[in-house]
Formats: sequence, C-alpha cells, structure tokens
Amino acid sequence: MKLRVDDISVDARDLAFAEPEREINRALASDVLQEYRVTGPVRVAISYYRAGTEVFVSGEAIVATTASCARCAEEFAGAESRPFRYVLAPRSIGDGADSDLRGEELEYSLYDGEEIDLTPLIREQVLLALAERPLCREDCRGLCPRCGANLNESQCACPVETFDPRLAVLRTLKAGRRS
Repeated sequence: MKLRVDDISVDARDLAFAEPEREINRALASDVLQEYRVTGPVRVAISYYRAGTEVFVSGEAIVATTASCARCAEEFAGAESRPFRYVLAPRSIGDGADSDLRGEELEYSLYDGEEIDLTPLIREQVLLALAERPLCREDCRGLCPRCGANLNESQCACPVETFDPRLAVLRTLKAGRRS
C-alpha cells in the first residue's frame, strides 16, 4: 500500500486494507521464524496525518498464521495482532549518519520521493508480532524424550527415573566400590 505525500493533510484519515501474505511468507522462509506460515492477507487498519514534512501513522496489523509448536511439533492455527505507530520524514532532511537507534527512534523511519510505501513497515510489524517460540498452548507438555509420544494426547509408558541425570557419574563411583 502506498500513500501519496501530497494527498496527506493535517486532518487524520482512516484507512483499512489487506496486505498480501506472499512477501511475508518469503521473509519467514528465509528467516529464523521458519515455524510460521501466514495463511491469508494481513488485515491492516491505520490512521494517518501530516504535520509539516513529517507523516504520522498509527494502526494495527492482524495476521492469521499456522505454526509448528516448539514443544510438541504439532501444527496449530493462530492469529496475532500488533499495534504500531511511525513518524516518517523525508530522507532528504533525515540524518544520513548510521548511528545507534535509541528506543524512541525505533518508531522513526524515512521515506523517499512523493509516495510512502507502507508494505515494508507492515511486514516488519508482522514479523515482530510472532513469538520466537510458537506454542500450541501455554501449558503444552511437549514430547516424551524417550519414545516421542505427544504428552498432550496421552501419558506414555516409559519408566520414570527418579535420579538427576547430571549426577549419573556418581552412580558409576558407587558401582565401582562394590567390586
């Protein structure tokens, strides 16, 4: 989605649109969030206005996903919502130096030309909305480390060991004394 800078006034305007999922899925496939797949267009609702040369954009991105649970490896569907806001300034007046960004500058961006392309900003917000470790549910019990059974569906028949595996070396010492 692109906004023409000349069409943006001091009066706030609202806009709702759908951002195609194709580019976001491409970014997910090449990123560390390979567990996710966006299943439909990202729904975006924004409010925007201009003050001088700066454009202020705030809104929310809602994305439907499927993901593989980090604990049990089951695929599950989910929806993530992320509110955002940006202050956009023309690159010609922006600071050209590559300095470290402070917290308040993370919502600051630059634009070129007579149009503002919102697509990269929306893609960034979608990626930030996704958890690093997707879980099918907060209390997911995961897989049995011995037999691989999904502990959310049934209890496995593996014997439960009562000793701490980090202390296994001490067992060998005890066994060596008996002989």
